[in-house]
Amino acid sequence: MPKTIARLSISFSLVSIPVNVYAATERHAVPLHQVHAADGGRIRNRRVCELDGTEVPYEEVARGYEAPDGRTVVLTHDDLADLPLATTREIKVLGFLDAARVDPVNYDKAYYLGPSNPAGARPYALLRHAMLEASQVAVARVAIRTRECLAVLRVRENVIVLQTLLWPDEIRSAADIAPKGVQLRPTEVQLARTLMDAITEDFHIEAEHDEYTHALEQVVEARLAGTEPPHAPESRVLPPGGTALDLIAVLERALTDAQERHPKTSNAVKSTSTTKQAGKKTRKSTSKALPGTANGAARGKGPTGRA
Repeated sequence: MPKTIARLSISFSLVSIPVNVYAATERHAVPLHQVHAADGGRIRNRRVCELDGTEVPYEEVARGYEAPDGRTVVLTHDDLADLPLATTREIKVLGFLDAARVDPVNYDKAYYLGPSNPAGARPYALLRHAMLEASQVAVARVAIRTRECLAVLRVRENVIVLQTLLWPDEIRSAADIAPKGVQLRPTEVQLARTLMDAITEDFHIEAEHDEYTHALEQVVEARLAGTEPPHAPESRVLPPGGTALDLIAVLERALTDAQERHPKTSNAVKSTSTTKQAGKKTRKSTSKALPGTANGAARGKGPTGRA
């Protein structure tokens, strides 16, 4: 059973569901330390009080706020835990929305919610079922880890997930970032779509892993063994130019490469391409037949073109 990091209640209207909060994610990384480059000695960060110069143990560290006049207000853990704020003890549901209306750029951190006692199991299951049936998420307000934020409640693998959100004013504007005035040719778009199909058919996100950590481990192991560490592969970048013909050539080379790397889809892509080319040939054949005998026959004329 995972460790409980908080105990709250999901509150909407007069319904209250006591829940335990669990971390839903964890990060894996090679533990790197700050060291002195000259001799490898560890760099230590110590908590030292600037008034008496003594090192302060963690349990004596508190939060503080410095007023404009220089006075410092010390806030204890109890002060922060007992703020005059309802959301420090509950997840207050504000309403329900279609999941597509929440822009993923707003997502921050995910937590699992589970009923904290047997009495909460039935209302928990009811909320979960209702959200699934309506294909909606609950938008809520909650204070967690000394910060109040908006959140959505959604269902993942039969568990209600609390996904904290950034506030609207924390999302930076995307103005002036996207290119303007770019005119795309239908051929370019079709090649891009074909390339997307070629590399997506046998893609499974659950099979992906952290290659950065693996590469870092290889370098560390090589350094420990006193051997030359592996180096970064040569970067593959788009050639300069940027003309439509350059882009088409790059897309065609990328498609060939994708078909070699994804053999499961190469036949399907080629089959689709062959079908489209056959369709084009049929249309061309039909158009050539119209001015000749077939056209005359369609108009009720004989082989000589006369009625």
